[in-house]
Amino acid sequence: YKAHGIDDIIVYPIGRKVEEYVVKQGLTKAGSYLEIVDKPNSAGCAAIAKELRDKFIAHEIDKVEIIYHHFKSKSSQVLVSETLLPIQLAAPAKGTVALDYIVEPDRVTLMEELIPKVLRLKIYTALLDANASEHAARTMAMQIATDNADDILQELSLLYNKSRQQAITNELLDILGGSFK
Repeated sequence: YKAHGIDDIIVYPIGRKVEEYVVKQGLTKAGSYLEIVDKPNSAGCAAIAKELRDKFIAHEIDKVEIIYHHFKSKSSQVLVSETLLPIQLAAPAKGTVALDYIVEPDRVTLMEELIPKVLRLKIYTALLDANASEHAARTMAMQIATDNADDILQELSLLYNKSRQQAITNELLDILGGSFK
C-alpha cells in the first residue's frame, strides 16, 4: 500500500508478533486483541466485525482486508489476503442462465442481516484457520527438532561405543604385552 501512496492504514492486529510489527512500522493500530489469539471466540470476532462495518458505513474506511495463514496441510500453510468489505458478489458466468429468485424479506433487509454475520464468521474462520496453521507449524518444528536430536543421539552413541571398544582393545593389548615380558 505504501508503494501505491496509501499511508492512511488502520491495522487491527490479532497476535503479539503482528502488534509488534505494526508499532515498529509506525502504522495506526486500532487496538490490542491479544485476548482472542489463543482461544478465538465468536463474541470477540463479532465486536471487531461490528466496528469494521460501522466504520465502513460511516465512510471512515473504504476497504477491509484480512490477511492470515490458511491451513492447507500439516506441512503447508498459505498466506491468504481476502477483501471483506466491500463485499464483491460474483456475476453469473457467461453462458449460464441468471435465475430470478423471489427473496423474502426484501433484498436490502436480507443483506442488512447477512452481511454482519458473514463478516463475523469470516473473521472467526480466519482466526481458527490461523490458529490451526500455527499449531501445525509448531508440530512440524518439534518433529524436526526431535528427529535431529535422535540423529545426534545415535551419532554420540556410536562414538561412545567406538571409544569404549578402543579402550577395551588397549587394555587387552596392555595385558597381552605384559605377559610376554
